[in-house]
Amino acid sequence: MRDKYFLDTNIFVYSFSSEDKDKRLKSHDLITNALANRYGCISYQVIQEFINVATRKFVTALTIADCRKYLSSVLVPLCEIYSGEWLYFQALEISERWKYSFYDSLIITAAISAECSVIYTEDLQHGQKIQDLEIINPFL
Repeated sequence: MRDKYFLDTNIFVYSFSSEDKDKRLKSHDLITNALANRYGCISYQVIQEFINVATRKFVTALTIADCRKYLSSVLVPLCEIYSGEWLYFQALEISERWKYSFYDSLIITAAISAECSVIYTEDLQHGQKIQDLEIINPFL
């Protein structure tokens, strides 16, 4: 059995990149595999961050219709972790212990809560282990 993994927001953002073909292709592969094999997941926070970036910061912003389609076909099927009191308290613990920002700690907490062994992101310390979770930068 393959390990379960978490995809951070930057993976989805790079999957739309017109500037970095290698990152776009690697991101696209990670997302496609996550949907196909059901071992990949995300949290509500990834959805919120992605839609914000896609509608406000992309060179060619996604339309609301495009966002709805992507939300229903990609993001919602991958979403396993939703907001809750327990998530905030756990994120505070991660933040205090590992010195990550609260928002990064929410992502880490979501990955741990989903029982992932890997989180794919370029925003955290590559190779670091937090509990049973390993941070991997897929673009290195």
